[in-house]
Amino acid sequence: MNFRIVSIAILAIGLGACTTSGSGYSNNNSGYSSTNCNDCGVVQRISSYTGERRTSGVGAVTGAVIGGVLGNQVGSGDGKTAATVAGAVVGGIAGNAIEKNQNDTWYELTIRMNDGRQAVITQNRLNDIREGSRVIIRDGVARLN
Repeated sequence: MNFRIVSIAILAIGLGACTTSGSGYSNNNSGYSSTNCNDCGVVQRISSYTGERRTSGVGAVTGAVIGGVLGNQVGSGDGKTAATVAGAVVGGIAGNAIEKNQNDTWYELTIRMNDGRQAVITQNRLNDIREGSRVIIRDGVARLN
């Protein structure tokens, strides 16, 4: 009998520990899902840019690798080594130029975060975000919240 009472008491305590007193999230009509979300904020300004961008180095590295592989296919001995090096250099220069000349439009979003910080995010698409939109930042990208 005592074993049964102790078992029921442990079960009740265990189940009681699983309950929550509130999640901190609200479900209001604005679609804003959290009152204490540090990755959330309101878009203050959107600036649009088109044209030449700064390069990240990805184009140069990719070009150098491809150029090196292609250069390695030419010649033999010291000539093969020289062709590999030359291919890597030319490929790196070409890859950097290709990356730099992509005339895409990108957007700079200035966001006032819930905790008072100001964040500036650069991304290629707005995905229906407008000034005044409530957003959440995930993986460096602002999304509607």
